Amino acid sequence: MNALCSWSGGKDSCFALMQAIRQGYRPKILLNVLNEQGKISRSHGIPSAILAAQAAAASLPIHLISSSWNEYEIKFTHALQELSSQYHLTHAVFGDIDLQPHRDWEEKVCIDSGLTAILPLWQQDRKKLVIQMLEEGIVTMIVSCNKIMGEKFLGRILSIEIIEELEALGIDPCGENGEFHTLVLDCPLFNHPIKVDVLKKIVHEDFYFTELALSE
Repeated sequence: MNALCSWSGGKDSCFALMQAIRQGYRPKILLNVLNEQGKISRSHGIPSAILAAQAAAASLPIHLISSSWNEYEIKFTHALQELSSQYHLTHAVFGDIDLQPHRDWEEKVCIDSGLTAILPLWQQDRKKLVIQMLEEGIVTMIVSCNKIMGEKFLGRILSIEIIEELEALGIDPCGENGEFHTLVLDCPLFNHPIKVDVLKKIVHEDFYFTELALSE
């Protein structure tokens, strides 16, 4: 049961991998898709150096590929096929909770690659899930969010208090609908925490992002 983890750098993929390990899967490699320039992750805007630091803290290799949204499926599938052969993989771990189109896509690319998709967080209660993540030692920073939340949430460490603030704004506490994204700074998978600096906050198409760098 050798597994790849589709690693966003955020809390959901991290907790999914933690749960998969408990279920007996053996993680062999992390996979992340960067933007066309190969500098930041396609989904969360996390610099490749920080993703590499997370992987090193987890004592796992990470495979980074660059892609546009148009070529995403082709390149992702090719990476799965390549890594499946190289690491003798049987499964791929994903952190989605309850969005069926996401699961359908993940199962499709896995079937095309001879792998079985596993979603350890599937259909769990969103609020209970995020609280469980915090209770089990995931330390995670909000690194992007929508305009309803606003830039004041950027750079903040997710906590019970922040979850309550989000609910008061009508924001899903897990951000499953894409309201916000996170960066894991520490968790039980890591042998040491990683430290990052928020260099600045930027707005792009109704979304706030942080420009991040590893701390010196």
